[in-house]
Amino acid sequence: MKAVAAIALLVAGAQAAPHYTFPKLAGTSDWSSVRQTANFQSNGPVTDVNSDAIRCYQRAAGGAPETTQVNAGGQITWVAAPNIYHPGALSAYMAKVPSGQTAANWDGSGKVWFKVFQDMPTASGGQYTWPSNGKAQISFTVPQCLAEGDYLFRIEHVALHSASAAGGAQFISCAQVHVSGGSGSAQPKDLVSFPGAYKATDPGLMINIYNNGGKAYQPAGPSVFTC
Repeated sequence: MKAVAAIALLVAGAQAAPHYTFPKLAGTSDWSSVRQTANFQSNGPVTDVNSDAIRCYQRAAGGAPETTQVNAGGQITWVAAPNIYHPGALSAYMAKVPSGQTAANWDGSGKVWFKVFQDMPTASGGQYTWPSNGKAQISFTVPQCLAEGDYLFRIEHVALHSASAAGGAQFISCAQVHVSGGSGSAQPKDLVSFPGAYKATDPGLMINIYNNGGKAYQPAGPSVFTC
């Protein structure tokens, strides 16, 4: 029986290995300022873009214990565990916490999210290749023009290795951050909500990346906000 149990554990580990989480920002511990996701043990993805899980994939309501300090114009680095195993599109969003609330107690609902990063693939022979594939850490620049205050910072990786039908895999986490030193000179536009920003059949989510017919990739969601 022990041998059978050991084999079962090995099989389970092998099945889970291709999946991943984003449990922390560099320089912090797991799930300290990143809200613990429902897949923190299974590493499984979100597959329904119309569910509330598409926002932060939280295990439970409420915030993380800490909020990380970041500088406007500086970088924020996410750590993947173990790495971004699948090919697909990486993006990042931010949302400013409303007055009277904090990053630790706000749920991020409503049309409040703006995109701050979107990677794009290279195409060769009808196939896409993404720069994020295989990375264990990914850095993003916090826009200099943002107003100072608390924000949620959402990382999203859309695994497109088997996305020919609707309902593909997405890996998501939200960090609580406080932005300092921002000029506040620009107001983010193209705000979206999660759920609400995507449709399951968006060309950036439902696509054959191995035979794309030479078409340019169309990311899901809004354009990237720039200062």
